[in-house]
Amino acid sequence: MTRLPAATAAFVRVARTRHILVRGLIGALSLACAQSLHATSSYDCLIEPAETVELGTAVGGVLDHVYVKRGDRVKQGQLLAALDSRAEQAAAALALYKSRLAGPTDLAQAKIEFSTRKFQRRRDMAADKLLPQQDSDDAEAELRQAQGELKTAQENREVARLEYLQQQSQLALRVVKSPFSGVVVDEMIWPGETVEPGAAKHAIVKLARLDPLRVRVILPMQDFGQFTPGMSATIVPEIQPGKSYSAKVSSVDPTIDATSGTFVVFLDLPNRRFDMPSGVKCRATFDTTHSKRKTSP
Repeated sequence: MTRLPAATAAFVRVARTRHILVRGLIGALSLACAQSLHATSSYDCLIEPAETVELGTAVGGVLDHVYVKRGDRVKQGQLLAALDSRAEQAAAALALYKSRLAGPTDLAQAKIEFSTRKFQRRRDMAADKLLPQQDSDDAEAELRQAQGELKTAQENREVARLEYLQQQSQLALRVVKSPFSGVVVDEMIWPGETVEPGAAKHAIVKLARLDPLRVRVILPMQDFGQFTPGMSATIVPEIQPGKSYSAKVSSVDPTIDATSGTFVVFLDLPNRRFDMPSGVKCRATFDTTHSKRKTSP
């Protein structure tokens, strides 16, 4: 075998070392790029209201007034609409008046006081043989009757109080109040129309809760298991491509759609100033590095 000169052998060794170093560097860069691309995945998403409800009444009647209009912001517990309730208000006022009547109770109390004195006198006289025992017994029966009348008056007053509470409950069924703070997105019935619970046209207003907003992200099934509640994400809306918002994963759909091979992740997007509308497409970017480190064995 022919031996190479010393200078040539040294040159070959240096070339081989450089080749190995270059290949290692290229591999490391490729791996880093792949990890970086995988760690910051971006997906299409849709910004939706956190909750949308159609509000109506539990009883039927004629719609008397709607206190809000489309686009109005409302607070939780705010009065939105009311049915005509003049008859119910009159019934409640009558029940309240009956519950405050003191005449029957005072009359029965006075009768008891008189009957008590009368019975005591006749009992003493009967004990001294000045009156027949029958007169004492009659006075005692009178006293018992007066006591029964007082109890009846007290019970009637309590019944009237309960009737008033019942009428107040009936009145509460004839108004619509907001179950949460949100925005009126539609008016569905106008004053003068009849509201019929259970009918096709029963809702009065449609309300949407826009704080927080809900972001729906559809992901490929290959990424299932990489997302957990509480993970942070960056949302870039279609109408404001230069602005980004922070959101957090609220829930992960545990089922995968067999047809499309996808699953859904929901995020909560704070919207305290209501400056972000719903129904907007967006891009969601997740940092899954921490998630992979947690789920890896």
